[in-house]
Amino acid sequence: MSEGGAEPADGAPPGRTPGDRALDAFLRLIAEKGFAAVALRDVAQESGLGFAELYALHSDKVSLVAAFMARVDAEVLAGTPSVIDTEETARDRLFDVMMRRYDSLKPHREAMRALRIAALRDPLLGLAIGPALRRSMAAMLEAASIPSDGLGGALRQNGLLVIHQAVSRIFDKDETDDLSKTMASLDSRLKTAEKWSQLFDKYTINKKHAASAEASDSPAA
Repeated sequence: MSEGGAEPADGAPPGRTPGDRALDAFLRLIAEKGFAAVALRDVAQESGLGFAELYALHSDKVSLVAAFMARVDAEVLAGTPSVIDTEETARDRLFDVMMRRYDSLKPHREAMRALRIAALRDPLLGLAIGPALRRSMAAMLEAASIPSDGLGGALRQNGLLVIHQAVSRIFDKDETDDLSKTMASLDSRLKTAEKWSQLFDKYTINKKHAASAEASDSPAA
């Protein structure tokens, strides 16, 4: 018997780390039972880890959610070309990145649905997983060669998060092989966001020009 009283998982795939096993077990359990009904002890038992071993890796379920998002991020980033295609627009690149994300999430659709329902029912949970979500959105922006830092980056992260949450509701019910409904929803929302971004950029540029003109006309200049 292993430390903490758990037996090794029967038939655990070779090469899977304790962290992988814990996360796989967590995703299976919340998909089956819902987020609120799953305790860390359940995850330890399902993964074949001792509770102390699991707790050293993840002291709460929010940590497991963050690990899940980090795994998806890594899968998406692994598919990012090292050279930027100069013929593509920023919207084109972001569309490709986000669709790779939905492709990665496809095997975990039930777990994602359970997380979304739980966050809607428990605002504190939504706040707790917010930083991990924004880190994921920042990673997606950077993969599309769109800056994610500073005030402008924070606005882009929040904007992409709103788009992701809206598209995810379509993704939940999209049974097409190529996720065509998800693609259409994402494309439409990115086009709208692009128009608003262009208007915002135009406004800020005009404002800067006006301020510069006023400074040059000032007697103190």
